[in-house]
Amino acid sequence: MATIGSIQPLWDSISLNRMTSQENTASSQNGLPVFADVFQNAINNVKQTDAEYSQAQYLLATGQLDNPAVATIAGTKAQLSVQLLAELRNKALDAYSEISRMSI
Repeated sequence: MATIGSIQPLWDSISLNRMTSQENTASSQNGLPVFADVFQNAINNVKQTDAEYSQAQYLLATGQLDNPAVATIAGTKAQLSVQLLAELRNKALDAYSEISRMSI
């Protein structure tokens, strides 16, 4: 029976500890990753969940999947990860437009 993995977090503490001191000071003062890292992790999450969904659909179509709910769960995870990525993009565009409207 095929299993579907969990949705990966946008950032983890392990990758933060591997950053050099120069990258750490450039990223942010509070220890969180920069926006590009968060966005790249969200893109990778979309790719991963879509691949899991495609695999679950294939297994379901070929009769190799014992539990059809696994395919439904994989589809929901893929849909949610795409929605999260779209919301991140929308918020980034909103922030950019707010910054561009500021007068100096």
